[in-house]
Amino acid sequence: MAAIIQVEQVSKTFARWTADASLRQPPAGFWRGRHKEQLHALQDVSFEVRPGEMLGVVGANGAGKSTLLRLLGGVGQPTTGHIAVNGRIGALLELGGGFQPDLTGRENAILAGVVAGLLRREVTARLPEIVRFAELEEFIDAPVRTYSAGMTMRLAFAVAIHTDPEVLLVDEYLSVGDLAFQAKCTARISALREQGCAIVLVSHGMEQVRDLCDRALWLRHGRVVALDDAKTVAEAYEREMREETLRRTPDVPVRVTAAGTELRPRENRMGSLEMEITDVALRPGPVISSGDPLAVEISYRSEKPLASPVFVVSIHHADGTLCLDLNSRDARAPVPDLTGSGTVTVRFERLDLAKGSYLLSAGVFDTEWKHAYDYHWQAYPLTVDGGHAGKGVLVPPTKWSIDN
Repeated sequence: MAAIIQVEQVSKTFARWTADASLRQPPAGFWRGRHKEQLHALQDVSFEVRPGEMLGVVGANGAGKSTLLRLLGGVGQPTTGHIAVNGRIGALLELGGGFQPDLTGRENAILAGVVAGLLRREVTARLPEIVRFAELEEFIDAPVRTYSAGMTMRLAFAVAIHTDPEVLLVDEYLSVGDLAFQAKCTARISALREQGCAIVLVSHGMEQVRDLCDRALWLRHGRVVALDDAKTVAEAYEREMREETLRRTPDVPVRVTAAGTELRPRENRMGSLEMEITDVALRPGPVISSGDPLAVEISYRSEKPLASPVFVVSIHHADGTLCLDLNSRDARAPVPDLTGSGTVTVRFERLDLAKGSYLLSAGVFDTEWKHAYDYHWQAYPLTVDGGHAGKGVLVPPTKWSIDN
């Protein structure tokens, strides 16, 4: 079967003008005292994606993932090499990034659909389903500037998957919305694949890559480190990050959390400790009912300023099944440079987990995802009561009806 996406020896170079540090007082003139520096965002990257195949792209921030996704979407041209994309593109380069804040959700959806290649009447016909999928029936005629970040991302995702894409370029789609909405997104992605859609997914979540992708491409400083089956690449990438984190983990005394868990260096606590997690609190508490709200408060301390650290929260079932894996970067949460002490909170409007016992992990990573500052692995118990255990981890709100 012929490939829908073909990338052959692609390189992308950007020019950046910088001041000459050797000149204390550069001569007059705009370009004097400056020199041009070549930034190699991508270097000799080659791969292909066939119909129905999903390729994961992994790597630290600055590895070239976003540049690659933009080139595939037709935003810019490679400096050298060749890219061929044969099919209608549904591009989620930045969810909601192209929306006009003063237009309503309805107007933005129509505009985005037309930009994606549909006729206005086609978008209008699909709009009811788009709105239902995004779960925005009550807000679709409000200006997008009044939307939360999650509402904006849900609408953007809904539009993209309803444009009959033959190629879908996705940037961390599973960070959209709550657990139930993420499950709906996964089901729709699977349906698109069955219809022959080729998908490229940029992700920091190795569980996503392992579970969803056929193959994975690992980039480092714009170069291909590995291109292989998804499980092999994900494990190699995790191993490198884990080894770097363990290498930086100092010998510190065992600490006991408020929940009674012992945090042991290099066992369930890892990181350079340039920033420390001093406490993790679950509000209203470590026992909730299915569908209740939950807030995870991560208290931190840092002796020196750190550039835009990335906070992470994940939840595993007691049997080891990953239920949720979130981070502040993919959620587009604006984390500034931090120093001293403070608290970062992630709030779930409702947590639709099935009845059972769970373990929550919390951590903070450097801005380029190269190593952890402090990571507490499955250190915080969470019990979900109410509802039913069922088969699986989700118990979203449902309503049954029978027509006969």
